[in-house]
Amino acid sequence: MSIFDVFRKKKTIPAPWSKYYTKEEMNLNIPDISMYKQVKDSASKYPNSKAIEYEGASINYSQLIKKIDKAALSFKTLGVKKGDIVTICLPNVPEALISLYALNKLGAIGNMLHPLSAEEEIVQSLMSTNSKILVYMDMFYDKIENTIHNTNVKKVIVVCATDSLNIVMKIGYKIKTFRKYKKVPQNQTFIRWPKFINLKNKNNEIINSNFGKNTPAVIIHSGGTSGTPKNVILQNRAFILGAMQAKIALKKLVPGDCALAIMPNFHGFGLSVLMHTPLSLGCYTILVPQFDSRKFDILFQKTKPTCVLGVPTLFEALSNNHNVKNLDLSFLKYVVSGGDLLPKALEDKINNYLKDHNCKAKITQGYGLSEALAAVCLAHDDVNKSGSIGIPWPSNHIKIIDPATRKTKPYGQIGEIVIHSKSLMMGYLNNEVETNAAMQVHEDGHVWLHTGDLGYMDEDGFVFYKGRQKRLIITSGYNVFPSHIEEVIENHPAVLQCSVVGIPHPYKQEVPKAFIVLKEGFHGFFIKSEIKEYCKKNLAKYMIPYEFVFRKKLPKTKLGKVDFQKLQSDIGVDDDE
Repeated sequence: MSIFDVFRKKKTIPAPWSKYYTKEEMNLNIPDISMYKQVKDSASKYPNSKAIEYEGASINYSQLIKKIDKAALSFKTLGVKKGDIVTICLPNVPEALISLYALNKLGAIGNMLHPLSAEEEIVQSLMSTNSKILVYMDMFYDKIENTIHNTNVKKVIVVCATDSLNIVMKIGYKIKTFRKYKKVPQNQTFIRWPKFINLKNKNNEIINSNFGKNTPAVIIHSGGTSGTPKNVILQNRAFILGAMQAKIALKKLVPGDCALAIMPNFHGFGLSVLMHTPLSLGCYTILVPQFDSRKFDILFQKTKPTCVLGVPTLFEALSNNHNVKNLDLSFLKYVVSGGDLLPKALEDKINNYLKDHNCKAKITQGYGLSEALAAVCLAHDDVNKSGSIGIPWPSNHIKIIDPATRKTKPYGQIGEIVIHSKSLMMGYLNNEVETNAAMQVHEDGHVWLHTGDLGYMDEDGFVFYKGRQKRLIITSGYNVFPSHIEEVIENHPAVLQCSVVGIPHPYKQEVPKAFIVLKEGFHGFFIKSEIKEYCKKNLAKYMIPYEFVFRKKLPKTKLGKVDFQKLQSDIGVDDDE
């Protein structure tokens, strides 16, 4: 029995956004199938349609299912069975998806790991999931060479970036990378993908997948609501529901459309919205193994995607690119920003850029987290308010609560964002304490995911994100929201980007510290006093930053978000003065 079915006496959840959906859409019934079955259904409907595009090569649905079925037999030959966890540590290459769906057909679980993880992170992940099989990229062999003996891994399936390319492209790649990477040994532990995919099962039997929506399918890594690394266990139901929700909310998407997968497969939004969802709707996913923001416009011109999602800094980079003259973006139907706050000034800048390049779509914001399979709410089509992260996706629910009392906050008041959805994680692997802290049963009888994020909801059900609860600055007893200070400073004509963190103070407890990136042509030495005066006019006295630090760029995490931990440990030396 699922955690969602345990509590029978449940109160109706207020949903002011329900007017944007039908009654059926607000109460979606998830079919009892697997991710594999959902994609196979697409293959039955569109066998000759493109499913994956990768570096100019393409795989149609019929070919994809055949590759998945062969890989499933090969995994079974290696002893993989229901409930086993196999670690997939690959960039966005076809073999990553083929492996995941093959494991899903067996009822096994894909542990999606960042290929650029540090050696100790790789060991920790392999050990915490008890992975005995690892699917890995040959170019990162040196990390495995140093760590494999410290794990329980018995077999490493080695993938090359050219395994899904034609012979001409393979030759070109090998010439380009000759002697660049260590050669992977050929022994009992390491097996190349071409050999793996053709392993003969003893009986060469056909595998019938009977696994349903409640079977664990994927592990995504997350800092969780407490900030410590965790393994998030997601069931098939989360991915199936995500595809159903996208079909309802993104009404302009039709079979044959495509999503540009610049977000990685080890990221919930990337794997769900940009890869699994297109494959479930008869669309195709464009896999980008190595993304270069400086060539974003070139990538657009080459691939012509229907849908693209990225963090705000990527769209900022796009608007500053001038590689392609007269770039035509009329093919774009959806442009979505997620993962970080989208400042109003940047929103306007991107929308002007899109309009100038023949795009009818406007950039919208989405919100989610790994524990709810990334996509929770989204502003889409005409259901949008500037500055909001949209409304909950169909059958999802959000409320804003007082973290101390769990009482629902009135519309317009900031509190913690909590989520109720059929896509919520099963829990954190082998971590009951953190699972119970994150997923709590409220007085209404429903299970709510406590996100640690702050925001408010208006009377129409639109949600406005205001940052992490841990980023809340308490100075002299006042609650200060960094996002508000950032928004004010970014309205100054000289400012390109701003991030604010709290730093210790002897008697005020904390004070704000602003890190500022200036637009081209401005210098911190000359503009600092003007920005200070601007803050005095537009901010309450206790909100004015105690320090102003100018940077040429802000530090980013692996996923392109602003790295606030690095900012908080900054020594305070202005590098633009």
